[in-house]
Amino acid sequence: MHAELPGLAVLAEEAAMAPYASAADEPEQAYFNDIYLLAPVGYFVLAFDTTILQMNVVGADLLGLPRANPERAPFRQFIAARFHDDFDRFLRRAINSGQPEQCDLQMLRNRNLQGFPVSLRASVDGSGQGIRMVLELAEGKLAALERSEERFRRIVHNAEEGIWEIDAAARTSFVNPKMALMLGYSIEEMLEQPLVAFMDEEGRAILERNIARRQQGMSERHEFKFIRKDGGDLWATLATNPIFDNDGSYRGALALVTDVTDSRASAELIWHQANFDQLTALPNRHMFHDRLNQEIKKARREGLQLALLFIDLDGFKEVNDTLGHQQGDAVLVEAARRIGLCVRSSDTVARLGGDEFTVILSGLEHADGIDRLVQGMLALLSRPVTVEGALPSVSASVGIALYPADAATPEDLLRCADQAMYAAKQSGRNRYSYFTPDLQLAARTRQQVTLDLRSALAHEQFELHYQPIVNLQNGQIERAEALLRWRHPQRGLLSPADFLAYAEAGGMMLEIGDWVFRQAAQQAKRWQEELGSGFQVSVNQSAAQLRGDTALYVDWLQHASRLGLPPRSIVLEITEGVLLDGASRVTERLRDLREMGLQVALDNFGTGYSSLSHLKHFGIDLLKLDHSFIQHLASDSGDLAMCEALIVMAHKLGLRVVAEGVETAAQSGLLAMAGCDYAQGFVFAGAMPAPELSALAHRGLGLLA
Repeated sequence: MHAELPGLAVLAEEAAMAPYASAADEPEQAYFNDIYLLAPVGYFVLAFDTTILQMNVVGADLLGLPRANPERAPFRQFIAARFHDDFDRFLRRAINSGQPEQCDLQMLRNRNLQGFPVSLRASVDGSGQGIRMVLELAEGKLAALERSEERFRRIVHNAEEGIWEIDAAARTSFVNPKMALMLGYSIEEMLEQPLVAFMDEEGRAILERNIARRQQGMSERHEFKFIRKDGGDLWATLATNPIFDNDGSYRGALALVTDVTDSRASAELIWHQANFDQLTALPNRHMFHDRLNQEIKKARREGLQLALLFIDLDGFKEVNDTLGHQQGDAVLVEAARRIGLCVRSSDTVARLGGDEFTVILSGLEHADGIDRLVQGMLALLSRPVTVEGALPSVSASVGIALYPADAATPEDLLRCADQAMYAAKQSGRNRYSYFTPDLQLAARTRQQVTLDLRSALAHEQFELHYQPIVNLQNGQIERAEALLRWRHPQRGLLSPADFLAYAEAGGMMLEIGDWVFRQAAQQAKRWQEELGSGFQVSVNQSAAQLRGDTALYVDWLQHASRLGLPPRSIVLEITEGVLLDGASRVTERLRDLREMGLQVALDNFGTGYSSLSHLKHFGIDLLKLDHSFIQHLASDSGDLAMCEALIVMAHKLGLRVVAEGVETAAQSGLLAMAGCDYAQGFVFAGAMPAPELSALAHRGLGLLA
């Protein structure tokens, strides 16, 4: 093994003079980071508060610091205390004069009280952003080189970076142990070997270009792929500096080699995660948009057609709700696989999110084969999926849009395919639909309703009607459910079924829900003053509202406090479907609401997929029996037995029970005898404006039997 590093003396001289480089030399100074690492003197880049930003291997060794300086140690803390004033004056001169300054003083090694004399040279770097500092032991540079030859060799041999010297023929003349270890060879195996012996064809081509540039005196930094002895890849950054004789002849180059295999793999992983769906490994929404844009450009250039399929799985939510998210994920993976089986390898299958997929059928001369392809896809997707002993079955609704017939831009084409999918789903599911002008008209109608909804808030077109909730034991109206109505300027009074779906799609549920709560709270306060302090008003909560920021509910409580309204005066009604929409998040939110003092009612109980355990797991105060349990009470003893059992069970759990959809006096009487607490329905009254409910409450209903 070569005992000497013939290129280091040249580099050391360049490094020692680097602080004196003029601003004109600044482009070359971009590479000082590589030169100074191997200088046999201490070399530092300091912030103006003397924090050490960079240092070379000798500097780190002299101060006893890790070279990365993770603790952001300042250079000044290594100056002996009695020399602090001298150091501060020296530094001010270097900063203000713009000329190199020199100072002799004593330093300490990593808080060691025994100091050593040094000579410091400093100047502001060409960018004006920091200070360059050279530290030499007091006996001078040449003496330091002579006295520290063994120490310097130790530093090089133990350096964290690989050091690789090649001669003018690009053959290895020196490597340190780190470099040999990185490639899996011994040092002896690498000596005299050409650099290209450790590279593949691509790396060799890049290397040849770089050698030509180095021979012209240019420093280089480039990323190469080397081949390890075991055949594995080593990605490394080479910062190379040319070495010249005194007569200017090129002698070779010295390279600092940094292993970037892990960071490169991390970068590739980050890129993959940004562009591909982690569950199905399909392109995600971001990659899909990029590919759709490219395919449309290609189709325009080549005069071909393109078809975009928008696929939404039917019944997937039920699979998630009944079998759990893990099994739901398995269904999504299988659906992705089946969609891929139906298309060509040149087509793009992507997952937009949830249970939505897209397919780009590119390079079509005509659209004749699309029907056959989609029919086969629907048949394949509708087959049951085997998931841990279960056989869940889903189907799909597919919308089809064509370029250029239906749209000319990626955004418009996706919108058309989405509208076609919506039409397929509305037509009964498990079918496909092409985009048509009628769908465009329907989409515009939906868009117009969404725009009207936004102005409805601003123009105070919403109003609340209230359906009374009656105490079955005393016949008094003690509660009311707030029901939203929209008094549309052209279409008249609209119920929630006419517009809430558009509000959800348009992202307006939080705004509307906030308005409903505030209006209901004000009305609850008025009724407590009129009808008794225990009067409660219920408001319905959607999944979107429960997923919202907790600050919204805090603001509601503050509003109730300003009204002088106890929090328990408001009951938030949720459905079983909301409980299953991200159960852990909902559990946490319901717990927060109960701690705030708000009450929670479970609406339409018995129609969804929740179990009795949910009543204990979630913070529920009231159970609302669905109308389907009530409608046959008088004629079906089984329904009556079911209601009695549910009422007893609820009472055992500390819940009160409200029967919904009570339409006859007989139903009301049976519920009262079964111990039901409250009832609401048309036998008492439908939804009405607040003044009418006030009058009805004052008039009284009397007990119904």
